[in-house]
Amino acid sequence: MEGIVGSILPIVLFILLFWLILIRPQQKRQKQVREMQTNLQKGDRIITIGGLHGTVHALDEGTLVLEVHDGTKLTYDRSAVREVVQSS
Repeated sequence: MEGIVGSILPIVLFILLFWLILIRPQQKRQKQVREMQTNLQKGDRIITIGGLHGTVHALDEGTLVLEVHDGTKLTYDRSAVREVVQSS
């Protein structure tokens, strides 16, 4: 019985350590990104994952319309937003 516990314990500890170091921080980051994308508002200045800088002109459930420097309006998925630079 002690041999089984002795051989399983390191595997369990390795899995726990793996979860604490890699998986948990990634889950927290994904949650923060989802909240940021959900809380977008008209007038927010954002950067997309492609590096496009723009201002949120209109919002829909899954999409948003960005107004860029020269007044051009582009439609993107909310998931394309990397960060909010300035909140309205």
